[in-house]
Amino acid sequence: MMDPAKRARLESAGWRVGDASEFLGLDAAETELVALRLDLARGVRVERQRQGLSQAALAKRIASSQSRVAKLEAGDPSISFELLLRAYFGLGLGRDALARTLRLA
Repeated sequence: MMDPAKRARLESAGWRVGDASEFLGLDAAETELVALRLDLARGVRVERQRQGLSQAALAKRIASSQSRVAKLEAGDPSISFELLLRAYFGLGLGRDALARTLRLA
């Protein structure tokens, strides 16, 4: 969320201020999918760090590579939702934790 004063300054200078969905022309469903991907990626990163695991250790658990885990945590669109969920569940988290992550996001 942009600071209202900054937004006002930009608009008064002639700039048009919008969000990524507007800029990319995403519909409501696409916007929700992007938000879901980012919420899952953030949840994986936070839990991995909380457990003191390296990206390489998580990658080993989910039969992937460290570079894929790095992309996953960055919200890279080339990462499948299946891999996002495998990483989440590979951290020992279940569906209840997943539901909490998505409600709190």
